[in-house]
Amino acid sequence: MKGFRAAMAVISLAFGMLAGCNDYNNSIQYNTGATVTNISPTGVAAGSGQFLLTVNAIPANGFQTNSVVRWNGNNMATTFVDTTTLTAMIPANLVATAGVAHVNVLTPQSGTGNNGLSNTEGFNIYGSPNPLPTLTSVTPNSAPACGTNCANVSVNITVTGTNFLPTSNNGGTLVTFQDLLTPLQQPAALVISKFSSTQITAAIPGTYLANNDTAMIVVVNPPNIPGGGQCPNQTCLALAGGGYSSALNFTIGTGVSGSSAVAEETPAISQDGRYVAYAAQQSQVNQILLKDTCVGVTNGCTASTRMISAAPDGTAGNADSHDAVITPDGRYVAFSSAATNLVEGAPSGRQVYLHDTCIGAANSCKSTTTLISTDPDGSLTGTEGILPTISATGRFVAFVAVTPSATPKTTVGTKANVASTPNSGLRQVFVRDTCLGAANCTPKTTRISLTPGDAPADGSKPAGPAISGQAKQIALADGKTATVFTPTVPVDGGVYLAVPKEQ
Repeated sequence: MKGFRAAMAVISLAFGMLAGCNDYNNSIQYNTGATVTNISPTGVAAGSGQFLLTVNAIPANGFQTNSVVRWNGNNMATTFVDTTTLTAMIPANLVATAGVAHVNVLTPQSGTGNNGLSNTEGFNIYGSPNPLPTLTSVTPNSAPACGTNCANVSVNITVTGTNFLPTSNNGGTLVTFQDLLTPLQQPAALVISKFSSTQITAAIPGTYLANNDTAMIVVVNPPNIPGGGQCPNQTCLALAGGGYSSALNFTIGTGVSGSSAVAEETPAISQDGRYVAYAAQQSQVNQILLKDTCVGVTNGCTASTRMISAAPDGTAGNADSHDAVITPDGRYVAFSSAATNLVEGAPSGRQVYLHDTCIGAANSCKSTTTLISTDPDGSLTGTEGILPTISATGRFVAFVAVTPSATPKTTVGTKANVASTPNSGLRQVFVRDTCLGAANCTPKTTRISLTPGDAPADGSKPAGPAISGQAKQIALADGKTATVFTPTVPVDGGVYLAVPKEQ
């Protein structure tokens, strides 16, 4: 214990001695001089000639006629302009070598505790600027979507280009990954395992590969700033170099190249016009795609397309999809599809699905596809779902359920039976409450109307319903022959506005 006390006494004495002096051979004091707001310029290239440095202060705590600009603790020849501005000529020998200089102002003061010093601003003396990197290829440039099983999934990519910098150069070159739609909205630096000046190997974590999407790979060189850090202004950007390469795409899940339009298929558009959902043919199969046009986005956006009618692993839908509708924010897309691989245990025939793109959602969101044309009571068993319409939040989806005739229909005046058409049997309008965003809610499907479905002689197809943004009303066509199971408001002889009781 006695030794411990002796040691503490020595430490206390040493601390007292350190506290009693500083670089100015004074006792430690708080700065009591002017408040400097900025200096100009904030930096020059090493080896530059002499230059004029301007120091500015706030008027409330400004300079006096005897204030002196100091450079690394040394007084400079100073000119008093006014209470907010001083200038000083900085000799060339003080900026001959790269590094950081410290600039402050001394205003001589008297009295205990008054040191007359201002706050200190850093002045960068830049060495050779870092080069701008180039990016020529990414291998591989695609990976399957891992859905909800991404914990142990990662993909190593090799980027090839020029001017890659080692980590000893202010942090070195970064390989960044940015998911264009979701869930990763900002660029993330990947972990690098191999490096050369022209080739880098880095790993994309599985958490970035959950959803079908298109990402950007960009290579970034840091600026050559003395002591590291980021450039605070244009002067730094010009003198420190570095910067971003051009971007190359990385496809997650199914690619969407080589698509062709589907005839007479109406596209759907988000409220701001940025996102467009539409049908296009790929490998002879109609798919639903979502295009981010970047309309209204001033920077940080590259136009991209993702497939909506895809299985959880990114595989394209194995049968035709049609009739896309989209919520105003572009997050939810409903559509009809005959594909059987979109969800596990999908019924046969055309069905209505709702896809959550996770646009605008938190990073924990995972893109999912949900069967909409279903109900626990079995009313939809054996039917096909077509012509969806969606509420503003995506919670409610109305659609038409088609029940084929049990027997073929006979056409008068012919001897042969004619096979039943897609509009035969019964056509019923249902609305599905998905409970999205609702607490203590159980998903349910409600029948709104029933219409005899035998097609007229011309074979025309009756129109589908239209649901209001708040899902409180549903417009129904072909109202003359329909049985409606909810209060209605007539619009004209053939159109009714249905008002579901529980919406």
